[in-house]
Amino acid sequence: MSVAIVTGGSSGIGWSTAVELARRGASVILTYSSNEEGARNAVAAVERDGGTAVALPLDVGRSDTFGAFRDRVAEVLGGWGRETVDVLVNNAGFAETALFPDLSEELFDRFYRVLLKGPLFLTQTLLPLLSDGAAVINTTSSSTQLAEPGYSGYASMKGALVVLTRYLAKELSPRGIRVNSVSPGATRTRLGGDAVERFPEVVPVIAARTALGRMGEPEDVAVAIAALAGEDGRWITAQDVEVSGGFGL
Repeated sequence: MSVAIVTGGSSGIGWSTAVELARRGASVILTYSSNEEGARNAVAAVERDGGTAVALPLDVGRSDTFGAFRDRVAEVLGGWGRETVDVLVNNAGFAETALFPDLSEELFDRFYRVLLKGPLFLTQTLLPLLSDGAAVINTTSSSTQLAEPGYSGYASMKGALVVLTRYLAKELSPRGIRVNSVSPGATRTRLGGDAVERFPEVVPVIAARTALGRMGEPEDVAVAIAALAGEDGRWITAQDVEVSGGFGL
């Protein structure tokens, strides 16, 4: 039995990733911040397919809570007869737009805490629990390549996470730990306050800008993450894999 941690597993890409990893045989610890109901539903979805999952609260913008989270993870592992984690998916985050002249320090600092500082120090905190040969996958964003107006703060942190991915791949390689990132394009998630649901008219616009002719779904990204996490990705590290259907080509 393998064990995976998926942060931000109460909806969207995190939910789909938790379900996909469970389908491939992993027991999953998924985290949530405010959406406890969504986390419970994600656990139920895993269990309906015969898998095992536990939901734990975690605010990735609060690094002072990471030690207590690690202790809770260790308790769950003990209940499963395990001491280590095989897969860590740093997926939790948020999206908000602000044109550069309007970007506030408050929003910039929140981007930093949640999108960069959080994954960095959570990985560091959980490092003693990661097995040799484990896989770490960071969720980044294709916005780092597209330079869309309004995303300067968000994309800067996601771009920094791509750089961090390469450095961690180098530094953790003596333990056989592979570190990669996945950059989703426009995907139907709850980010931006359920923007896709609130503004359905954007879907055909996004589809028209996508080479494969449709908007991305969370499952499209989840299978890429699961492939990198498993045996299929055994010889892949330090890579940022865009999963966008050719958005912006």
